[in-house]
Amino acid sequence: MGWAGRGEGKALAIAKTLRQLPSPRRRSQATLRLFLAPCLLVLGAVLAGTAGAAEFTQGASARQGQPASVPAKFVEVPASGNLLRQLAAGGYALYLRHGTTNNAVPDRTPHVDLNDCSTQRPLTEDGRQLMARVGESIRKADIRIGEFRVSPMCRARESAEAAFPALSPVVDNRLIYLANFTEADKAPIVANTRRLLSTPVPLGSNRLVLAHAPNLMDLIGYFPKEGTLVVFRPKGEAGFEYVASIAPGLWSDLLRQGKK
Repeated sequence: MGWAGRGEGKALAIAKTLRQLPSPRRRSQATLRLFLAPCLLVLGAVLAGTAGAAEFTQGASARQGQPASVPAKFVEVPASGNLLRQLAAGGYALYLRHGTTNNAVPDRTPHVDLNDCSTQRPLTEDGRQLMARVGESIRKADIRIGEFRVSPMCRARESAEAAFPALSPVVDNRLIYLANFTEADKAPIVANTRRLLSTPVPLGSNRLVLAHAPNLMDLIGYFPKEGTLVVFRPKGEAGFEYVASIAPGLWSDLLRQGKK
């Protein structure tokens, strides 16, 4: 066969092969499907992994008692005179930080002895007088105290004695100063504080917790100053609602407003 014949045979073979191939449109669709298939598989895997990660994060947050989202910065709300009248009617949970202490003498962590005040940061004389004034202001406002729980730390117990000499609080070891604890050791203290602020209180009296700022910081992100009374509305299983704060220097104005 000559060159012309062989060329004609190849041309026929090529033409036959081309006729067996899909049309350009079908070829484009097939190529697109071949390209997209692995991409869709990868995308599905990524989405599944993301959903699984989100589910794990939310589950872990729920187990730790923390919200899945980052909480907003705490905003302190100063109390008004009207709040004193509401507190006099009862039904609130009150959290009072102890009086002024001597920060130059820190707790001897981890060797703090609850029965030896020399191993703990001490309440100062100014702190005792501050708490005595706070307690007197609470009585002038006719804010009645029913259940009264106090941290076992000496500065808290001495603050309770200075503010409420006629009352006998329950010393609650699960209100101990937690700043130097591990997260695992903090958990029951935070849970106990949450319970005391959430459990409903009958009208006619209020529940008072006298403890430490770091404990409240771990619970709601709020570090009240010494001698500050923090007011909460218990909501049972729904938790609690922060209402307002009464700093030591605010009492005189609030008492005047309450008399109007």
